[in-house]
Amino acid sequence: MRFHRFSFVYAAALFLILLAGCSTNHSDSNASAAPPSSTHSSVSTAPQPVVHEQPAVDQIADLVASMSLTEKIGQMVLVGMDGTEVQPEISSLIKERQVGGIILYSNNIVSASQTNKLVNGLKQINHDAGGKLPLLLSADQEGGRVSRLPKEITSFPASKTVGSTNDTKYAYQVGTALGEAMNAVGLNTDFAPVLDVNTNPKNPVIGDRAFGATAKVVSSMGVNEMLGIMSQGVIPAVKHFPGHGDTSVDSHFGLPVVNHDLQRLRSIEFMPFSSAIKEGVPIVMVGHILMSKLDSNTPASMSRIVIQNYLRSELKFDGVVITDDMTMGAVEKFKAIGPASVQAVLAGSDIILVGHDLTQQQAVLNALMTAAKSGKIPQSVIDASVYRIAKLKESFNLSDQPTPLANVSTLNHHIQTALKR
Repeated sequence: MRFHRFSFVYAAALFLILLAGCSTNHSDSNASAAPPSSTHSSVSTAPQPVVHEQPAVDQIADLVASMSLTEKIGQMVLVGMDGTEVQPEISSLIKERQVGGIILYSNNIVSASQTNKLVNGLKQINHDAGGKLPLLLSADQEGGRVSRLPKEITSFPASKTVGSTNDTKYAYQVGTALGEAMNAVGLNTDFAPVLDVNTNPKNPVIGDRAFGATAKVVSSMGVNEMLGIMSQGVIPAVKHFPGHGDTSVDSHFGLPVVNHDLQRLRSIEFMPFSSAIKEGVPIVMVGHILMSKLDSNTPASMSRIVIQNYLRSELKFDGVVITDDMTMGAVEKFKAIGPASVQAVLAGSDIILVGHDLTQQQAVLNALMTAAKSGKIPQSVIDASVYRIAKLKESFNLSDQPTPLANVSTLNHHIQTALKR
């Protein structure tokens, strides 16, 4: 496409040059000897043709326009599943509800060969169902105590251990190895790295999942690990915006409250996310955290103020926004999962993560569909989200083609080499 457009502009420019030359008065044999004192321009004043370049076809927009409402809503929901094999429930969610992604947890993963078979089975179902977009196949693979890869694959250090080296090249190496390991079992999306600044030593949920206690360390080390993951064609999703580092409540069980003012948030909590956005992070996960000085009534994952005013407008993030798991206690204590998910979409979330419970997953899909049909969620909002999701999948060349089984010994050698300093 670029070649043809360039050729057209080049030909048009050549035509203008020839036209200008032809417009010179050739009947005057002495024209070339005209005195320099002449006050008349030798350039033709005749109107010149205007060259209009044809607009590029936006294939992603065409794809979104071709999708049914069921397909669009499905792309906006990422679900967990039961078991270590494809079960009827997850098969139905892919076939009938067209869900756009799956998250695997430790209870879904036994070995590299089993995970490979499971992932390829999910891909095959999506392909056979005529899915217009490939699946996001994801896991929380951070390292340390939050690790989802099979036990036979070399374990990764916690982010705190990586951060303590203060070696950005090492962080990049670790990220590269993480990406390679995810690829090896067929996963294309990693909910990592954690970009929370762990300023509260008593934080019950972050701790050694953070790279450190300063924004500078978390920014430099976290962003380099992110870039390493991306170098392997795996999608990193940084978390948990706007910052879960200074909380005393675990959002899996309750709603954390952060009382810092905007000046403090900009100088510490926002900084790592800002750095990641400048380096092209594709997904930002928004946490279930009440930022009292930004929006005293609504958790960040459902707050239009937090997502639109700060993440989108101030930090200039134009990628995909995903919620943290909507089955967590922080949401349950705030609002029922269906209305909460509708509120999250209206606030600016593109993907709703529902990690557990088929009933909860169906409730979210049904609530979004009802809100879309009634106009509560405008069609333009849905289309904008699906466009971002489709663009993300296209830009990382995701595919439902089966992933070949990796050589675990070779993979482990690569990981061990990357982890050496």
